[in-house]
Amino acid sequence: MRTDEASAIHEIEVKYHVSDGQALMTALEQRGITLSPPVRQDDQAYAPASWRYGMSKIGVPFARLRTEDGRHLFTLKRPVDNELACLEHETFVADREQMHSALLAMGFAPTVRIAKIRRTACWGEVSLCLDAVDGIGAFVELERLIGAEESGEEVQHRLDLLVRSLGVRMERTTETYDSLVRAAMLAASGC
Repeated sequence: MRTDEASAIHEIEVKYHVSDGQALMTALEQRGITLSPPVRQDDQAYAPASWRYGMSKIGVPFARLRTEDGRHLFTLKRPVDNELACLEHETFVADREQMHSALLAMGFAPTVRIAKIRRTACWGEVSLCLDAVDGIGAFVELERLIGAEESGEEVQHRLDLLVRSLGVRMERTTETYDSLVRAAMLAASGC
């Protein structure tokens, strides 16, 4: 195993488009899951300049600059098993514009901007995010951090069973928000 893999956080996610937000809220409340107050997140996604949508994301590093409540978070994710099972490195940065310039100098290019309202909760050892994403709608994500010895796909299977236990009709997606936002933008422009 490479050193960066051993020190990185393995973030495993499952994501679902939510058509009935009230049914989901009721199911969460019935399980004693209380969501945080809403916060606005402004994300700029980045990819290596040589990468294009339609190419594989496995093994490719992707970056994100997020601003929330005046704080800036830099994240680098590298998909391992699939797009939602990634090695992840994160840190706060003081100056978003300087970090943007540094990313460009390192060979990254901006892809899409993602704006959303997020509410979060803990469900045992799982993090739950309820997102209202500009241009694409409401989504629920379940995330779990794992060690390098665990299978991301197996954890995704267990997370899927957990979501389905809510009894709310939702449509699972294996796409990341940047891909979903980009597809919505292309559809709106007629491309």
